[in-house]
Parts: sequence; C-alpha cells; structure tokens
Amino acid sequence: MCPDADSALPALGFIGLGAMGGPMAANLVAAGYRLTAFDIDADRLAACVAAGASAGESGADVVQRSQVVLTSLRSSAIFVEVAEQSLIPNAREGQVFIDLGTVSPPAARRVAEALAAKGASLLDSPVSGGPGGSASGTLRIFVGGDEATYRRCRPILGVLGDPERVAYCGPSGAGQVVKAVNQLAMGLADAAYLEALAFGVRAGALVEAMRQGVGGESGWRGHFAHLASRVIEGTAESCWVKFPELGYFLAEAEDKGIPMPLAQALQAFLEAGDLSFLDNMRRPTGSFWRELMTRDGLD
Repeated sequence: MCPDADSALPALGFIGLGAMGGPMAANLVAAGYRLTAFDIDADRLAACVAAGASAGESGADVVQRSQVVLTSLRSSAIFVEVAEQSLIPNAREGQVFIDLGTVSPPAARRVAEALAAKGASLLDSPVSGGPGGSASGTLRIFVGGDEATYRRCRPILGVLGDPERVAYCGPSGAGQVVKAVNQLAMGLADAAYLEALAFGVRAGALVEAMRQGVGGESGWRGHFAHLASRVIEGTAESCWVKFPELGYFLAEAEDKGIPMPLAQALQAFLEAGDLSFLDNMRRPTGSFWRELMTRDGLD
C-alpha cells in the first residue's frame, strides 16, 4: 500500500508507456521511485528502462513485483481487458492500483469492486493536459476511490500533476465522472461554436464579420473569436470534440438516468459521418467542420 509521506517510497509498477504513460513513468523514476514497467511495444519499454526503470516481463509480472501499480491505457476496453487478465488475478491484500486513463465510470466501478474482493484498492485517476503536461508533471488529475487511500498516494500523484490541480472527486468512479465534465465542457462548447459558425457561413454571412461582430477579447466571445480565426485560417478541421469518449459518458448518464441531449445529439451527428479513422482519444475529429459544412450535399 502507499506509505505515509515520511516513510520509505513504495515499489511502483507502470503498465502502458505511450505518449502519456512514458513521460509519467520517467518522472516517477526521476523522483526516486523504484519502478517496474511494461508495454507491449518493445521500443517504448526500452526507452523507459533507459530512463532508469526495470523491465517487467508482462502486466502480471509488474503486479506481482509492485506495491502500487499505475496504468495508462488508451481506451476503456483495453483497461478492462488488462484488468481482467493481469490486475485482478494477481492483486493481493493492501495493494493499490491507480488508473490514469479515461474509462467508462461503470467499468471503473466494476474493476474497483473486483479488486476490493481481493483486498486491493483502485483509484480511478484520469488526467488532462496532454503529452506536454505529462512530460512537465503539470497534469490535472481527477481522483475517485477511497479518500484515505488517495491521501496516502497523493505524493505519487503530486509527481505527475500540478499539486493545485490534483483533485479528490469522491468515491469510486467519481474521478472518471469529473473527467467527463472536463471533456464535455471542452467538446460540447467547441461543437456548439462551430455549428453557429457553420450556420452563418451556409446562410451567406462572412466569417470575418462574425469574428468581428460576435467575438471578443475574453470569456465565451474570446473563445468564439479564436474558433472563427481557425476557420478563416483553414485549421478548424482539427477541432477536438471528444467523440471517442462520448460513449463512456453516455453510458454513465444512462446508468444514472441523467438526460444528456447535447452529448447524444453530437454523438449521433458524428456517427452519421465517415469517422472510422478515429481509433483513440488523442486524435481530433478531423472532418467535423467539413461535416458541418457539407452534410446533406451542401458545399
């Protein structure tokens, strides 16, 4: 389990060394933690070993060698698969698991319950800040799970994120719920502003006029002006609306009986387009502005 801040550092494990996980693992090694790492990509694992980690033979090996196991995996389905195959079968009494990926809240709770049956704990701790924040250790981290376990593990989380932005959110699944709020606040707002701009363009207005007349220096007018500028520059197609994660959040809403009309409408709109190239959360929608401008055969 996580020790108090003034006791010996625990042995850590880290599974998933991609664009987010690799820098986080390196930061933990630099902070003095003994780290056993694993990734199915041999090059990523080699880079982590070069940074000072020990190589695990498998996810199960990492669990067996570590007191605290961190995971950073690219989708909810992959996290559940790794949990079922490696984490849960090898978990032991007092062990702590910290998942840093974005996962469907109901799935996070199911994994937490399975680990609790083994006497272990899960902190669902999704992050925000991208690879830059991962490398600099300035991520926002939203933590759900047992509060006492969170407080014992806060020194670890403080290496990965901005201490002022490491937030305890509530019981199991709450970290994923707050991450959903983070993603929806960004994605739905950008989708709404781009829809408004598309309406104006298709109805015959000039984007420059909308930026001048509607945009501003701060608040929502400032953000609107920023997106209008991207449309003018021809870069609006890379707007992020969090499409691959909408299903995670809608699953939680359905489970709790919470109406989510805007998120449902956005998901339905995007599913009707050709977005098959989206295979993980780190890719932008790419065709969102084009879809807004050309749906129903209009240029």
